[in-house]
Amino acid sequence: MMPLRHFAAVALIVAANSLVVSSAFAADPVFPPGARVGMTPLVGLNKARTFTGFETEDQSVKVLVTDLPAEAYGEVANAFKANPGGTGGIKPESIETAAGLAYYTAENARDGATNVRRYSMILPGPTFSGYVAVQVPENAAKIYTDDAVRQMFASAVIRNEVPVEEQLGLLPFKMSELSSFKNVRTLAPGAALILSDGDEKTGFEVAPFMIIGLIGSTAASPDDRGRFAQQIATTIPGVRDGRITMSEPVRIDGQPGYETRIDAISGKANTPVTIVQWVRFGSQTSMRIIGSSPRDDWSKAFPRFRAVRDGIHPRG
Repeated sequence: MMPLRHFAAVALIVAANSLVVSSAFAADPVFPPGARVGMTPLVGLNKARTFTGFETEDQSVKVLVTDLPAEAYGEVANAFKANPGGTGGIKPESIETAAGLAYYTAENARDGATNVRRYSMILPGPTFSGYVAVQVPENAAKIYTDDAVRQMFASAVIRNEVPVEEQLGLLPFKMSELSSFKNVRTLAPGAALILSDGDEKTGFEVAPFMIIGLIGSTAASPDDRGRFAQQIATTIPGVRDGRITMSEPVRIDGQPGYETRIDAISGKANTPVTIVQWVRFGSQTSMRIIGSSPRDDWSKAFPRFRAVRDGIHPRG
């Protein structure tokens, strides 16, 4: 089942460490902060400190939890039906969960010099596919067995929405204004947020939406800010036939920034949109704030975008 093997590329890289834990289960399903997929973790697995999922105290066993596009589940289901015997000696299995029928694989692999057992599961969500990847080093395999991992997979559950306060609490900055956007969702827990009036079913571009997050780079010098802002404006996803109509320096929360506006076409419906991008420059990173609106709604949407921008402040 090649699609699942591709998905396993996001599986976790771990080092071999000793492990002594019980194989019993905790009581109730647990959602890692910001995640829409939860499960009942094996005892000894706690919420991870540096990624979305679970890990043992010594970080030798890790469970990654994330979302994939909605169509990913269908691709895997079709591959399973077309080739139930699997490929490369890896046979896919199906398993019933509270979210519906899921598919998973298990295979032996190596992480550097360490022998590991890797598991990948995909399950259906209402507007996304849930994905879980597990990696168990050889010295923990007698405790975290195939049967134990399968039991953990069977406990998987989906929640349609993550509480807004939980999502905002993960961000490296504070937000005091959401401008009455109907939907709030983290694109990557603790890294980027989308505010929208549309959703994954209708498409975001047919209504105003914003994307806010930090990027790990900044302008090399004050004279380079305009070039930097215009260059990253060309990387806004889903935008076609873009034309920069304005780009100029601004102050944002007392810091140097740049405002760039673009007229473009976006989405499957070829919606004419106007986009504003604000970049707030820091010493090592930059904050990037994108607001996109159908062109006919721009005059109403722009004040909302600006209010959200002005309500973003450093945490602590």
